[in-house]
Amino acid sequence: MAVQQNKKSRSRKGMRRSHDRVAKPTIIYCSCGEPSLPHSVCPSCGKYRTRQEIEEKPATDA
Repeated sequence: MAVQQNKKSRSRKGMRRSHDRVAKPTIIYCSCGEPSLPHSVCPSCGKYRTRQEIEEKPATDA
């Protein structure tokens, strides 16, 4: 069974763990003002880089 020779210092432990954090997702804001993921169609207006990719659904009043 492997046993460590010397105690790891707090600094070395922190340096090793520096890449273990949870990645924060990148958020961009569409021209309509809604947040969305980069390189994807805006879920609220359906645009991607000023092109209309998905037709907007007309609002229906219930």
